[in-house]
Amino acid sequence: MEDIFSNLTTYGYIGLFLYSLGGGFVALLGAGVLSFMGKMDLTTSIAIAFTANALGDVMLFYMARYQKSMMMDGIRKHRRKLALSHVMMKKYGSWIILIQKFVYGIKTLIPIAIGLTKYDFKKFLVLNILSAGVWALVVGLGSYYSGEPLIKLAELIGEKPWIAPLLLVVFGGSLWLYMEKATKKKVKENLKF
Repeated sequence: MEDIFSNLTTYGYIGLFLYSLGGGFVALLGAGVLSFMGKMDLTTSIAIAFTANALGDVMLFYMARYQKSMMMDGIRKHRRKLALSHVMMKKYGSWIILIQKFVYGIKTLIPIAIGLTKYDFKKFLVLNILSAGVWALVVGLGSYYSGEPLIKLAELIGEKPWIAPLLLVVFGGSLWLYMEKATKKKVKENLKF
């Protein structure tokens, strides 16, 4: 067990950076709990996750703006989710840049959708940096101060391993149902009497 913590201390920050380029919620949650346990530094973890998260979204925006053909090949099967991202942009405006940091399933699509529009890059950059800071502080500090209950939950799952797949199926199923409903084509029925 001590080897695991030693490896996390050594390689945990690198993993946190790489994982945070594309999201990072779970990695930062883990880093917050490990910081609570004294195995990682909370300030360093938050700073790394913030930097990687902001950088990842800027790279997605840039690729969508200046490498459209390459990006469209990669997201062709996600057209409906991309359309949902555009609808959410219209509904929430610039707030979507903050909201997307906390919503799994659209986290990578929103910067791509914004990059495909004529949204000002400088405005996106500033809002993205502010949003990444809020996200990193909320998740990092939240997981640090929730360290004890999260450790107890991990111990419970260790004792009863059937709980983890059950939680994953419930969470994954709920997310899948939401995305299916949100991206479903609207069919108008014309009732003629």
